[in-house]
Amino acid sequence: MSGTPPRQLGGKRCPQLHFSAIVAVLLLVFFATDVRGDARAGLFDPQQFTLDNGLRVVVISDHRAPVVTHMVWYKVGAADDPPGRSGLAHYLEHMMFKGTRNVPAGEFSRIVARLGGRENAFTGHDYTGYYQTIASRHLETVMRLEADRMTNLVVREEDIAAEREVVREERRSRLGNDPGALLAEQMSAAQFLSHPYGRPVIGWEHEVAELSRRDLLHFYAGHYAPNNALLVVAGDMTPHQARRLAEKHYGPIPAREIATRERPREPPHRAARRVTMRDPRVRVPSWRRTYLAPSGTAGETRHAIPLQVLSEILGGGTTSRLYRRLVVEEKVASGAGASYSGSSMDLSRFYLYGSARHGGGLETVEATIEEEISRLLESGVTEQELRRAKTGMTADAVFARDSLATGARLFGAALAVGRTAEDVEAWPNLVLAVTAEDILAAARHVFDDRASVTGLLLPERDG
Repeated sequence: MSGTPPRQLGGKRCPQLHFSAIVAVLLLVFFATDVRGDARAGLFDPQQFTLDNGLRVVVISDHRAPVVTHMVWYKVGAADDPPGRSGLAHYLEHMMFKGTRNVPAGEFSRIVARLGGRENAFTGHDYTGYYQTIASRHLETVMRLEADRMTNLVVREEDIAAEREVVREERRSRLGNDPGALLAEQMSAAQFLSHPYGRPVIGWEHEVAELSRRDLLHFYAGHYAPNNALLVVAGDMTPHQARRLAEKHYGPIPAREIATRERPREPPHRAARRVTMRDPRVRVPSWRRTYLAPSGTAGETRHAIPLQVLSEILGGGTTSRLYRRLVVEEKVASGAGASYSGSSMDLSRFYLYGSARHGGGLETVEATIEEEISRLLESGVTEQELRRAKTGMTADAVFARDSLATGARLFGAALAVGRTAEDVEAWPNLVLAVTAEDILAAARHVFDDRASVTGLLLPERDG
């Protein structure tokens, strides 16, 4: 899968994790067929239970190596930031590394490093997560540390001031230094007329500058509780072992009243929008278009799986329709593709993109992509394209299955937005059932110019 999906931001070391993209790829490659065309139901076979305080736990046993991934997902993200307080969820994620009443600042990370583990965090629009990958004999240690900061976080004024500069630098490095990221931010703001998905995860700079200790503590108290969290443990442990440790360390934390997630609905979209950005750092002009689209949990959800397959057919690699025509056959673009992630809690977007050849313009790129969309809406896709898309998704799964954290990420992301583990396990048969007619219906539903935003990234004009 390719394209420019919505960004997720990491915290302590701030890797560009792109968790939405990761989840979208996993949905595509795992929920497919094996190389013989057989359904792969029950691929992870997770075990589930819920503690008395409301913490939901998913355990994925994998004994191939003495390693575990331990992830805590909070069902709160940037789309839950209060109006005028954008960036709050992400800012709090940073502050979660500043120590608790029991663990001094920096000690959590030092312990994990000393034990040979890795840890980090991420913030998306719908969830915030914290994870460690470590030798399975140290699972209890990281579980104790993570449970502690679920309820005992210390927020100091001096840390807030220092971390504000870190967040500002993160924004400068990821957005200010990347014209493409700046364009994507402006396109998101234009795409969503009312919904908070139009706000950047990292926040608008002027609003981040005004976030206070009170804001952080109120947000923490309103969302960070076991009854608003998911614990996913994947690796070398049994469900019995994981339950014993979870009850010991998370079990004593009391449930709390959770703030309601205020998610306004998008009004009808009645006009196409166009965003043009010029920047002296741009060397190759690029074209993008996003369409408002259903997700697996919002809108016309029946179209979500067909849209995933469609994104493969249209733009999932060098054999896709867009790449083959624009880059290989007509040579009017240096790159072209499509992407779609249906993993958001609310409405999603379908992406199309193309880059001009060196010295060329975008008019032909745009016209050719629009011709391909018109041809799709008229004639649909072929059975050969459908088979090839599923085969490609399966081939990727062969390699992705070896990742220890794959199951933890997949189930955490699904459950955090309202899906169930059963939904995840049932997906292979749903993908197998997708027909060319399903894809055509999904395309006709989504490719409505009134719900589109077109972005142009251009060099600065001479003079």
